[in-house]
Amino acid sequence: MEDFSTKGFGTRAIHAGVEPDPSTGAIMTPIYQTSTYVQESPGVNKGYGYARGKNPTREALQANLAALENGKYCVCFSSGVAATDAVLKLLSPGDEVITGDDLYGGTYRLFVNLYEKFGIKFHFVDLTNADNVTAYINANTKLIWAETPTNPTMKIIDIEALAKTAKQYNIIMVADNTFASPYLQNPLNLGADIVMHSVTKYLGGHSDVVMGTLITNDEKLHQQLYFILNSSGANPGPMDSFLVLRGIKTLHLRMERHCQNGRKIAEYLKNHPKIEKVYWPGFPEHPNHEIAKKQMRDFGGMISIVLKDKSVENTFRVASSFKVFSLAESLGGVESLINHPATMTHASIPKAEREKSGVVDNLLRLSVGVEDVEDLIADLEQALA
Repeated sequence: MEDFSTKGFGTRAIHAGVEPDPSTGAIMTPIYQTSTYVQESPGVNKGYGYARGKNPTREALQANLAALENGKYCVCFSSGVAATDAVLKLLSPGDEVITGDDLYGGTYRLFVNLYEKFGIKFHFVDLTNADNVTAYINANTKLIWAETPTNPTMKIIDIEALAKTAKQYNIIMVADNTFASPYLQNPLNLGADIVMHSVTKYLGGHSDVVMGTLITNDEKLHQQLYFILNSSGANPGPMDSFLVLRGIKTLHLRMERHCQNGRKIAEYLKNHPKIEKVYWPGFPEHPNHEIAKKQMRDFGGMISIVLKDKSVENTFRVASSFKVFSLAESLGGVESLINHPATMTHASIPKAEREKSGVVDNLLRLSVGVEDVEDLIADLEQALA
């Protein structure tokens, strides 16, 4: 297989891990829709025994994703939450995790509602200052889990600084890179041990797949995570793998447009009389903007806004008034979405905890798509009016 590791991002997105089908010459990776593989004799096969463990379509996708994150190893899962779950299965009762105080609601729910009862302790810390973690580190600390930018208040966390602390204490550091995508940010280059994506979002890019992935340069971690996948069975199907491979071929083009549209919309919203606050890491006054500039190539298409009118009725009215943006969970697709985190993506977080991290009832999260930006701004104008 040709080594594309030194090529540009767009070339890697299209070609890395992908070869023409040897039997037909088909340029697109076939969908190997099979549950099992015929063996020549017991234990003698062509590298495939049962599809939960390995599938050629999934392997092509894993090689492609590893190349995009400058990693050696990749394991794909049936969802982003399943990928997160696999990392937590590296732990044992009594272990402790340091994580952010602004997290995707599904991650918080998995941590608190499922893993706390198995004896894992979680510390929710403001990670915008990497020095904050040292007060929580002890002999039981085994994992640091960081999102950046965070969901939904776009906090920026210094991956390199956090990774240095993790290495100093021999702690695994995971970066959830979903909001940035590999096009904008590569946590492994900054010292993270594992990078996680909800592939559902920008990588798939078309709101038609649910998938997660973990990428690493550590062979031992990779073997452990693959063992967990094969043992727990949270593997994605070949059709989903094919669809993500297809989506990734335009990742660089889509991300350029997401960033262009995001910038124009953030600047428009910043001066809108009905908006109290705009969260977007591209503003010079955004907390840790200089770190965002250092570790990201651009600032993405995710924006959160806080309405001046604090009433839930007004927030619901605005959220339900869009004609081009769609009111829906998720993000990162070609179409623009509007989301109300307090009742949708972050509803599983208790209200007091949500509000401490800025997820108030009058906050809306925008996933800016790749439509004509003039139409998106006009839609925002009429909905806010």
